[in-house]
Amino acid sequence: MKSGDIAIALFGSGEFAVAPFEFLRQRSEQLGVRIACVVSQPDRKAGRGQESQATPVSVWALSHGLSLLRTEDANAPEVCESIRASGTRLFVVVAFGQRMSPQLLDGVAAFNLHGSILPAWRGAAPIQRSLMNGDAKVGVSIISVCERMDAGLVFATAQSAPIPAETAGELHDRLSLLGSAPLFEIVAKWVSAFRSGAASPNKALEAQASLRGVAQDESLVTRAKKLSRADAWVDFSRSAYEVSARINGLSPWPGVDALINGNPLRLLRARVVQHQVNVADDRLQKQVGEIGAGGFVTCGSGTIELLEVQAPSSRAITLLAFMNGRRMAVGARIESQRGDSVGGKKS
Repeated sequence: MKSGDIAIALFGSGEFAVAPFEFLRQRSEQLGVRIACVVSQPDRKAGRGQESQATPVSVWALSHGLSLLRTEDANAPEVCESIRASGTRLFVVVAFGQRMSPQLLDGVAAFNLHGSILPAWRGAAPIQRSLMNGDAKVGVSIISVCERMDAGLVFATAQSAPIPAETAGELHDRLSLLGSAPLFEIVAKWVSAFRSGAASPNKALEAQASLRGVAQDESLVTRAKKLSRADAWVDFSRSAYEVSARINGLSPWPGVDALINGNPLRLLRARVVQHQVNVADDRLQKQVGEIGAGGFVTCGSGTIELLEVQAPSSRAITLLAFMNGRRMAVGARIESQRGDSVGGKKS
């Protein structure tokens, strides 16, 4: 790194941040910036053995010899002081998991990569909620960081159409890659504006303002509430499109829990079958959830095919393979209710 390089700090924890951060790291010399520090959540105990595990961003930072700060609270005075001491003028924030105080943000520019086309799906689970809602477009936004969650000015977006039967886990990885280049481009524009700007105590913020971010339309805001095990259910009386969207949007976690003839099963991937079966008539409601030939499941309108299901301690297979392995006959019913979970634990 050269002595004139601009110091930046990366704030991130989840896997969603790794690809964009690596994209920036590989081009940091080209940009004329140096990664002064990486800030992430502390290690957490996880898994059956409750072993301490570093965040994906921490693992990435250590693998590249970057200065890493793991903290429960990036807004703590001593943390702010440490970050300021590095001479940082720009924060790049992706899947960090902590709110940032005005004191921490004072005098620095800050861009955040968010996993939705804002103002839709502000909050903790934008990718999952977008899929569960059956949105026609998915994407990412690069915004300024402000006190209100995900309410900053929008500097760039990137959009894509959902892929049929794509799960939230797969879309998560795809959007992480999709957002890498636009984030880099915004950082590059900021660097150019910063270098060409006049000397000023607020030079970093003035450079950010010169990029002319667009205010979000507050009338179009939707919320992406955090998911929990209590969300692991689906209502088969809904349309095939809604059922399929919910199953895929909840995969891989928490999944959708169900029972077939008392056998617990987690539903992980579905697709809509194009031929339609309408069971809206009350006398036909008993058919909802019925499994027909080919393993197709009847919904409130239309049918779905379950492409991936998983029994406890087993690998993921198709519903048809699951039924064949247990010699279940056509006509068996699949049920899913709030509060049910594979393994018998209530959410």
